[in-house]
Amino acid sequence: MSDRVTGPIVVMGVSGCGKTTIGEMLAERTGLTYIDGDALHPQDNIDKMAEGVPLVDSDRWPWLERVGQELDADTIIGCSALKRIYRELIRRKAGDVVFVYLRGARETLIDRMEHRDRHFMPVDLLDSQLATLEEPGADERAVTVDIELSPDQIIDRVVAALT
Repeated sequence: MSDRVTGPIVVMGVSGCGKTTIGEMLAERTGLTYIDGDALHPQDNIDKMAEGVPLVDSDRWPWLERVGQELDADTIIGCSALKRIYRELIRRKAGDVVFVYLRGARETLIDRMEHRDRHFMPVDLLDSQLATLEEPGADERAVTVDIELSPDQIIDRVVAALT
């Protein structure tokens, strides 16, 4: 099944919110291509996060530029995009991006992070991400969805909002 949704789309939120799961499902439903933004990080960033060291803006700028460069009308990228200024940089590179913000309670996020395999982001960095997070404003092109919904319900709401 393919719904008439075009990119560029960024599935955003803090670690554990489901960016990869939702991004992959949205890509399957729409026929767009999904790219995991974590794969676009320089190795130095991955090493820092794996060691429990929060990234600072100077770490993020090259990564965010690359995210923006990889986005086009056929692409969905999972990227935390925690601050408005980060989303603005992505928009400057990619144009009219829609941000799908996966919002969730801290307890839910911790539970998810504790039960996933093979991810470099430790649970103890979640609080720094939550402190950094600036939810999309009413003036930003964004769809906000609660992660307490099932993945299928999230996809249905996102597709409905974008068609």
